[in-house]
Amino acid sequence: MSNVVSYAVTVHVRDTCLCLHLQRAARAVARRFDAALRPLGITNGQFSLLMSLNRPEPPTIGAVAGLLAMDRTTLTAALKPLARRGLVKVASDPVDKRSRRLQLTRDGNALLAKAVPIWKRTHAALDRDVGWPNAARLRADLRNLS
Repeated sequence: MSNVVSYAVTVHVRDTCLCLHLQRAARAVARRFDAALRPLGITNGQFSLLMSLNRPEPPTIGAVAGLLAMDRTTLTAALKPLARRGLVKVASDPVDKRSRRLQLTRDGNALLAKAVPIWKRTHAALDRDVGWPNAARLRADLRNLS
């Protein structure tokens, strides 16, 4: 058995690898939203994180990590710059002091209110580029994968 992978295999992986194509698409979409949100000083990941905190009751770190498909350590690191900017408050759970709850501050809510129209415009343009009903089908397929 050879220890060399043929170029034909490389081309096959390049052309058929779902993981590769999802990563490339995710990076392209992320760059688009990053550019749109840059005037507010946040990234698309920070927008998603702030949006995930927009709930009637402050969620736990575990709940947010699950929603965003992140591990707790990565989420904790992502929260730090938002907390430093005063956009997010991290507090102990009043019932279980070992658990932490996350809450948008007044400034966090105000920033999110400015970001949503930008997100809507960027998202509508992306939907137009993908084309209807392809965009709806893509969302459904991605939900099924996750």
